[in-house]
Amino acid sequence: MTQTAETTHFGTRTVPLGEKQSLVNDVFHKVASRYDLMNDLMSGGIHRLWKDQMVARLAPPRGGARDYTVLDMAGGTGDVAMRILDASHGFAKVTVSDINADMLAVGAERAKSWRYPANVDFVEANAEDLPFEDASFDAYTIAFGIRNVPRIDKALSEAHRVLKRGGRLLVLEFSKVDMPVLDKVYDLFSDHLIPPMGKMVTGDAEPYRYLVESIRNFPEPQAFSTMIEAAGFKRVTHTAMSGNIAALHGGWKL
Repeated sequence: MTQTAETTHFGTRTVPLGEKQSLVNDVFHKVASRYDLMNDLMSGGIHRLWKDQMVARLAPPRGGARDYTVLDMAGGTGDVAMRILDASHGFAKVTVSDINADMLAVGAERAKSWRYPANVDFVEANAEDLPFEDASFDAYTIAFGIRNVPRIDKALSEAHRVLKRGGRLLVLEFSKVDMPVLDKVYDLFSDHLIPPMGKMVTGDAEPYRYLVESIRNFPEPQAFSTMIEAAGFKRVTHTAMSGNIAALHGGWKL
Protein backbone atom coordinates (compact mmCIF):
# COMPACT_ATOMS: atom_id res chain seq x y z
CA MET A 1 0.00 0.00 0.00
CA THR A 2 1.44 3.38 -1.01
CA GLN A 3 1.59 5.98 1.75
CA THR A 4 0.55 9.48 0.72
CA ALA A 5 3.07 12.14 1.74
CA GLU A 6 1.74 14.88 4.01
CA THR A 7 1.34 18.21 2.24
CA THR A 8 0.89 21.86 3.19
CA HIS A 9 0.44 25.27 1.58
CA PHE A 10 3.26 27.42 0.26
CA GLY A 11 1.37 30.44 -0.97
CA THR A 12 -1.14 29.09 -3.49
CA ARG A 13 0.89 25.93 -4.11
CA THR A 14 0.49 22.61 -2.37
CA VAL A 15 3.91 21.23 -1.47
CA PRO A 16 5.28 18.29 0.55
CA LEU A 17 5.37 19.29 4.22
CA GLY A 18 9.08 18.54 4.44
CA GLU A 19 9.89 21.01 1.67
CA LYS A 20 8.11 24.06 3.03
CA GLN A 21 10.81 25.17 5.46
CA SER A 22 13.50 25.38 2.78
CA LEU A 23 11.13 27.34 0.53
CA VAL A 24 10.33 29.78 3.34
CA ASN A 25 14.04 30.11 4.15
CA ASP A 26 14.74 31.08 0.55
CA VAL A 27 12.10 33.82 0.71
CA PHE A 28 13.69 35.41 3.76
CA HIS A 29 17.25 35.02 2.49
CA LYS A 30 16.15 37.16 -0.46
CA VAL A 31 14.47 39.92 1.54
CA ALA A 32 16.46 40.05 4.82
CA SER A 33 18.27 43.33 4.19
CA ARG A 34 15.09 45.15 3.18
CA TYR A 35 12.55 43.28 5.31
CA ASP A 36 11.61 46.10 7.69
CA LEU A 37 11.53 48.65 4.88
CA MET A 38 9.06 46.47 3.02
CA ASN A 39 6.97 46.08 6.16
CA ASP A 40 6.75 49.87 6.28
CA LEU A 41 5.66 50.01 2.65
CA MET A 42 3.22 47.10 2.97
CA SER A 43 1.52 48.47 6.10
CA GLY A 44 2.04 52.20 5.75
CA GLY A 45 4.16 51.99 8.90
CA ILE A 46 1.26 50.65 10.98
CA HIS A 47 3.17 47.45 11.83
CA ARG A 48 5.27 49.62 14.16
CA LEU A 49 2.17 50.61 16.13
CA TRP A 50 1.01 47.00 16.31
CA LYS A 51 4.39 45.94 17.69
CA ASP A 52 4.27 48.80 20.19
CA GLN A 53 0.89 47.50 21.34
CA MET A 54 2.24 43.97 21.70
CA VAL A 55 5.10 45.15 23.90
CA ALA A 56 2.71 47.33 25.90
CA ARG A 57 0.55 44.25 26.47
CA LEU A 58 3.63 42.31 27.56
CA ALA A 59 4.52 45.10 30.00
CA PRO A 60 8.03 43.84 30.79
CA PRO A 61 9.11 44.79 34.33
CA ARG A 62 11.76 47.43 34.90
CA GLY A 63 13.27 45.70 37.89
CA GLY A 64 12.82 42.81 40.27
CA ALA A 65 14.48 40.16 42.37
CA ARG A 66 15.30 37.91 39.40
CA ASP A 67 15.96 38.24 35.69
CA TYR A 68 13.05 38.61 33.29
CA THR A 69 13.77 36.53 30.21
CA VAL A 70 12.04 36.74 26.83
CA LEU A 71 12.32 34.53 23.76
CA ASP A 72 11.47 36.57 20.66
CA MET A 73 10.95 33.91 18.01
CA ALA A 74 11.24 34.66 14.28
CA GLY A 75 12.52 38.05 15.40
CA GLY A 76 15.69 38.14 13.33
CA THR A 77 15.86 41.85 12.52
CA GLY A 78 15.40 42.72 16.19
CA ASP A 79 12.70 45.37 16.05
CA VAL A 80 10.54 43.65 18.70
CA ALA A 81 13.53 42.84 20.92
CA MET A 82 14.65 46.46 20.88
CA ARG A 83 11.17 47.57 21.97
CA ILE A 84 11.15 45.07 24.85
CA LEU A 85 14.57 46.19 26.06
CA ASP A 86 13.62 49.86 25.89
CA ALA A 87 10.27 49.27 27.63
CA SER A 88 12.05 47.44 30.46
CA HIS A 89 14.78 50.09 30.71
CA GLY A 90 17.30 47.35 30.06
CA PHE A 91 16.09 45.00 32.78
CA ALA A 92 14.79 42.30 30.43
CA LYS A 93 17.12 39.75 28.85
CA VAL A 94 15.97 38.94 25.30
CA THR A 95 16.98 35.99 23.17
CA VAL A 96 16.19 36.66 19.51
CA SER A 97 15.77 33.38 17.67
CA ASP A 98 15.21 32.79 13.98
CA ILE A 99 15.74 29.92 11.57
CA ASN A 100 17.20 32.31 9.01
CA ALA A 101 20.84 33.31 9.52
CA ASP A 102 20.57 36.31 7.18
CA MET A 103 17.75 37.82 9.22
CA LEU A 104 19.73 37.28 12.44
CA ALA A 105 22.77 38.95 10.91
CA VAL A 106 20.70 42.06 10.21
CA GLY A 107 19.48 42.15 13.82
CA ALA A 108 22.90 41.51 15.36
CA GLU A 109 24.39 44.38 13.37
CA ARG A 110 21.59 46.73 14.40
CA ALA A 111 21.88 45.74 18.05
CA LYS A 112 25.34 47.32 18.21
CA SER A 113 23.66 50.75 18.22
CA TRP A 114 20.87 49.93 20.72
CA ARG A 115 20.70 51.40 24.21
CA TYR A 116 21.07 47.97 25.82
CA PRO A 117 23.13 45.81 23.44
CA ALA A 118 24.49 43.62 26.24
CA ASN A 119 20.99 42.37 27.10
CA VAL A 120 20.27 40.58 23.83
CA ASP A 121 21.63 37.50 22.13
CA PHE A 122 20.87 35.98 18.73
CA VAL A 123 20.35 32.24 18.29
CA GLU A 124 19.66 30.39 15.06
CA ALA A 125 16.91 27.84 15.76
CA ASN A 126 13.83 26.14 14.37
CA ALA A 127 10.58 27.10 16.12
CA GLU A 128 9.45 23.48 15.90
CA ASP A 129 12.50 22.15 17.76
CA LEU A 130 13.99 24.75 20.09
CA PRO A 131 17.45 24.21 21.63
CA PHE A 132 16.38 25.63 25.00
CA GLU A 133 15.68 23.79 28.25
CA ASP A 134 12.20 23.39 29.67
CA ALA A 135 10.90 26.39 31.64
CA SER A 136 13.65 28.76 30.43
CA PHE A 137 11.69 31.95 29.69
CA ASP A 138 9.17 34.28 31.30
CA ALA A 139 7.67 35.27 27.94
CA TYR A 140 7.59 34.12 24.33
CA THR A 141 6.81 36.64 21.60
CA ILE A 142 6.50 36.16 17.86
CA ALA A 143 5.46 38.86 15.37
CA PHE A 144 4.43 37.95 11.83
CA GLY A 145 6.36 34.70 11.96
CA ILE A 146 4.05 31.92 13.08
CA ARG A 147 2.29 31.65 9.72
CA ASN A 148 5.59 30.73 8.06
CA VAL A 149 6.15 27.71 10.32
CA PRO A 150 5.26 24.44 8.55
CA ARG A 151 3.91 22.78 11.72
CA ILE A 152 2.29 25.55 13.73
CA ASP A 153 1.03 23.10 16.36
CA LYS A 154 4.59 21.94 17.06
CA ALA A 155 5.83 25.52 17.37
CA LEU A 156 3.08 26.32 19.88
CA SER A 157 3.90 23.18 21.88
CA GLU A 158 7.57 24.18 21.94
CA ALA A 159 6.59 27.67 23.10
CA HIS A 160 4.64 26.09 25.97
CA ARG A 161 7.56 23.81 26.86
CA VAL A 162 10.21 26.55 27.13
CA LEU A 163 8.00 28.91 29.15
CA LYS A 164 8.12 28.95 32.93
CA ARG A 165 4.90 28.35 34.83
CA GLY A 166 3.14 31.69 34.81
CA GLY A 167 4.87 32.57 31.53
CA ARG A 168 3.13 34.46 28.76
CA LEU A 169 2.70 33.85 25.04
CA LEU A 170 2.03 36.76 22.68
CA VAL A 171 1.56 36.21 18.95
CA LEU A 172 1.10 39.14 16.55
CA GLU A 173 -0.07 37.99 13.13
CA PHE A 174 -1.98 39.17 10.11
CA SER A 175 -5.63 38.21 10.19
CA LYS A 176 -8.82 38.35 8.09
CA VAL A 177 -10.14 41.87 7.42
CA ASP A 178 -13.75 42.02 8.60
CA MET A 179 -14.80 45.57 7.68
CA PRO A 180 -16.91 46.10 4.54
CA VAL A 181 -15.11 48.08 1.81
CA LEU A 182 -11.80 47.85 3.71
CA ASP A 183 -11.64 44.14 2.91
CA LYS A 184 -11.93 44.82 -0.84
CA VAL A 185 -9.41 47.67 -0.73
CA TYR A 186 -7.00 45.49 1.26
CA ASP A 187 -7.27 42.63 -1.24
CA LEU A 188 -6.64 44.94 -4.19
CA PHE A 189 -3.65 46.50 -2.43
CA SER A 190 -2.25 43.07 -1.52
CA ASP A 191 -2.64 41.56 -4.97
CA HIS A 192 -1.72 44.46 -7.22
CA LEU A 193 0.61 46.75 -5.28
CA ILE A 194 2.64 44.72 -2.78
CA PRO A 195 4.40 42.39 -5.27
CA PRO A 196 5.42 45.28 -7.58
CA MET A 197 6.67 47.26 -4.56
CA GLY A 198 8.66 44.22 -3.51
CA LYS A 199 10.25 44.03 -6.94
CA MET A 200 11.06 47.73 -6.86
CA VAL A 201 12.73 47.57 -3.44
CA THR A 202 14.34 44.12 -3.46
CA GLY A 203 14.46 43.28 -7.16
CA ASP A 204 12.14 40.28 -6.76
CA ALA A 205 8.34 40.23 -6.56
CA GLU A 206 7.95 36.51 -5.80
CA PRO A 207 8.79 36.61 -2.05
CA TYR A 208 6.08 39.22 -1.56
CA ARG A 209 3.59 37.24 -3.58
CA TYR A 210 4.24 34.38 -1.16
CA LEU A 211 3.85 36.66 1.89
CA VAL A 212 0.46 37.88 0.65
CA GLU A 213 -0.71 34.34 -0.05
CA SER A 214 0.55 33.06 3.31
CA ILE A 215 -1.65 35.60 5.09
CA ARG A 216 -4.73 34.26 3.31
CA ASN A 217 -3.87 30.68 4.25
CA PHE A 218 -3.43 31.44 7.95
CA PRO A 219 -6.26 30.25 10.27
CA GLU A 220 -8.94 32.73 11.28
CA PRO A 221 -8.57 34.14 14.83
CA GLN A 222 -10.95 31.74 16.56
CA ALA A 223 -9.38 28.72 14.87
CA PHE A 224 -5.91 29.89 15.84
CA SER A 225 -7.07 30.47 19.43
CA THR A 226 -8.21 26.85 19.48
CA MET A 227 -4.72 25.79 18.38
CA ILE A 228 -3.16 27.82 21.19
CA GLU A 229 -5.47 26.15 23.71
CA ALA A 230 -4.62 22.71 22.30
CA ALA A 231 -0.94 23.43 23.02
CA GLY A 232 -1.80 23.79 26.72
CA PHE A 233 -2.22 27.55 27.12
CA LYS A 234 -4.92 29.03 29.34
CA ARG A 235 -6.79 32.36 29.33
CA VAL A 236 -6.37 32.55 25.57
CA THR A 237 -7.44 35.83 23.97
CA HIS A 238 -7.23 37.62 20.66
CA THR A 239 -7.56 41.33 19.97
CA ALA A 240 -8.35 42.65 16.48
CA MET A 241 -6.25 45.54 15.22
CA SER A 242 -6.99 48.03 12.43
CA GLY A 243 -10.17 46.40 11.17
CA ASN A 244 -8.70 42.95 11.86
CA ILE A 245 -5.87 43.40 9.38
CA ALA A 246 -3.82 42.01 12.24
CA ALA A 247 -4.63 40.32 15.54
CA LEU A 248 -2.77 40.03 18.83
CA HIS A 249 -3.18 36.57 20.36
CA GLY A 250 -2.25 35.78 23.93
CA GLY A 251 -2.16 32.94 26.42
CA TRP A 252 -0.61 31.88 29.71
CA LYS A 253 1.19 28.75 30.89
CA LEU A 254 -0.56 28.12 34.22
